[in-house]
Amino acid sequence: MISAEDVATVAQGCLLDEVRTWPKPGLVSHIDTGSHTDMTLAHFEASALAITPYFATLYRAGYAGEKLPALRSIGMAAEKDMLRATGGINTHRGAIWALGLLSAALGWRTAQGLKLSCCDVVRQVWGAEILQTTHDPSSHGGLAHRLYGAGGARIEAGWGFPIIRSVGLPALHRGRELSSGDEEAARVQCCMALIAELEDTNILYRGGMEGLSYARNSAATFLRQGGVGLPGWRVVAQKLHHAFILRKISPGGAADGLAVCLFLERVEHLR
Repeated sequence: MISAEDVATVAQGCLLDEVRTWPKPGLVSHIDTGSHTDMTLAHFEASALAITPYFATLYRAGYAGEKLPALRSIGMAAEKDMLRATGGINTHRGAIWALGLLSAALGWRTAQGLKLSCCDVVRQVWGAEILQTTHDPSSHGGLAHRLYGAGGARIEAGWGFPIIRSVGLPALHRGRELSSGDEEAARVQCCMALIAELEDTNILYRGGMEGLSYARNSAATFLRQGGVGLPGWRVVAQKLHHAFILRKISPGGAADGLAVCLFLERVEHLR
């Protein structure tokens, strides 16, 4: 049986692999800080370590059949430790939300002895309540919702992560086919595919609809040209990375989505 500690370890590994992937357009990595001037790799690593125990707690909460308010309370405690570890910088709020729900879903599924996917558990057990939850007006997602009507991570989670399942995971698998033996390439392919499809509220917050359209079209072009199967793809991706930096675009939703894709793959191997 999957243990709570196993789930937390997997979540931590996914968060670290996400930030150590390069080039991801506009995003922080082990190479540079992308479009950010306030956060570095060290912030993400400290944050990942600080929030890891909470994924085990969320697994146990799901196992115990806790309702959404209890899960949210645990997530808020994780956010506080994240901010304490980073000196007040939001590195992983979206990841706490998504990976936290999926960790709880794993616990619920284990307790029930069912074969549902984690995503289906989130949708069936907590989805309706998630969709009824109002946006936090002080968050980037809340502002993007107010200005542009964007649903963001809340809608994606409430419906059981449909873009993650239909776009992100297939792109991760496709990346391995295109660049066999290069896991970083597969992660870049996944990230690009998510940028091309997600209504990323992080991009909307920084660049508005124009920035979102530019990001989506640029990532889609990269994929049409062959993605990580294109000879010299890293040079192409690096140019796109710098173009995002010039526009101060940061697709944080896609970064979270990449971590979620890795998590969903890896926890299935724990069965």
